[in-house]
Amino acid sequence: MPARLEATLGDITVEATDAIVNAANPALAAGAGVCGAIFAAAGPDLAPACAALGGARTGDAEATPGFRLTARWIIHAVGPVWHGGADGEPELLASAYRRALEVAVEMGARSVAFPAISTGIYGYPLELATQIAVATCREAPPEIDLIRFVCFDGDTLAAYERELD
Repeated sequence: MPARLEATLGDITVEATDAIVNAANPALAAGAGVCGAIFAAAGPDLAPACAALGGARTGDAEATPGFRLTARWIIHAVGPVWHGGADGEPELLASAYRRALEVAVEMGARSVAFPAISTGIYGYPLELATQIAVATCREAPPEIDLIRFVCFDGDTLAAYERELD
C-alpha cells in the first residue's frame, strides 16, 4: 500500500513521527531556519554527531539520532541552492527526498516528517519544490506508511494542499 501523504501547519521539531528530515547544508552544520530550529531542539549532542558524519553531497542524506526530539531519528537531507533551474536543481531536489526516504527505511522508520527542503534561504521556488516533493514522495518505498509535510507558514501549507489534491 502506498504511503499516506499529508500536510500540516506546525513545528517539525515536535513531530511524533519516527524520523524528521532536516533541510541540511553540505557541512551538516547548524544553520538558519528549520535547520537551526532542529539543532536547538535536539540539544548539544547533535552538532558532534553531524560533524562525525563528515558532511553530505547535495542530493544525499545522512541520519543521526533524534537526541532530545520526540522523533527517534533526524535525517539530514541536502537540497540544492536555486540557480534558475538549469544546474540540475530539480534532479538534486528529487534525489534529496528519495535519499531521505531510503535512509528512513535503513533506520527502520515507518513515518517521516519533511520540511519544504530548499525553499528557504536556498531560494527554490515554492510551487516547483512542492511539485517535486510530492511527486517523489508518492514513489516512497513500501516500508513507509506515512509522510507528513510540516509547513511553517500558511503559504507553504496552501502549496502542499494544492499539490496533494
